[in-house]
Amino acid sequence: MLIESYFSEDENGISFSRQQASSFAKGIADDFNPLHNPEAKLFCVPGDLLFALVLAKYGVNQQMRFTFSGMVDDTHLLRFSETEGGTLNLLDSADKSCLSVERLGANSRENGFVESLTRNYVKFSGHTFPHVLIPLMSQHNVMINPARPIVIYQSMEIDLKRVDIPAAELEFTGAQLYVEGKRGNVRLDFLLQLSGETIGSGTKYMAMRGLRPFEQQVADAMVFTYMNHKRLGL
Repeated sequence: MLIESYFSEDENGISFSRQQASSFAKGIADDFNPLHNPEAKLFCVPGDLLFALVLAKYGVNQQMRFTFSGMVDDTHLLRFSETEGGTLNLLDSADKSCLSVERLGANSRENGFVESLTRNYVKFSGHTFPHVLIPLMSQHNVMINPARPIVIYQSMEIDLKRVDIPAAELEFTGAQLYVEGKRGNVRLDFLLQLSGETIGSGTKYMAMRGLRPFEQQVADAMVFTYMNHKRLGL
């Protein structure tokens, strides 16, 4: 995967065009969230593209935690800054962080491993809706507002036993939803494996806002619209 195709960089910083971000979402993550469409009024760059950018530039550490603190759009000009403790921050022109990455342990920049982990994680992450969230919301009798769906990618973490490996496969192991009134917090767990051996684990955290009672017909309509966009490649 040529991650360079999905961002631009010069002496002024890193930026993402709407088309670059949308192409990554649809072509790599299989994510057809309308927020990533080039024509979207409230356009945002996929968090998974920022994740992929970090791995491409800095490799994979045994322990990594990504914390997202702001949406990125096509107007942002970004740069990386590293603290003495090794934490990376992706800063905008006002020095406001939109992503921080804590890194510990051994590091690998082996291309095959980095690309394998990137591809497998972002494809899993991009399938969160509707494959995981709809059944989870049904189970808890809540749903997001279809007119204003607010699902926020908060953070993700991985913990690897070792990084001297050629590739990593991802196995989804379960999801949990914690509901507090109109707010919900989602936890998605997965294992990282190599030839059947578990070499690590990880978790993705998301927040949902504006929850309302679950309605099957409304949920079915949301899924239909999403899958239709995917079928048409919109």
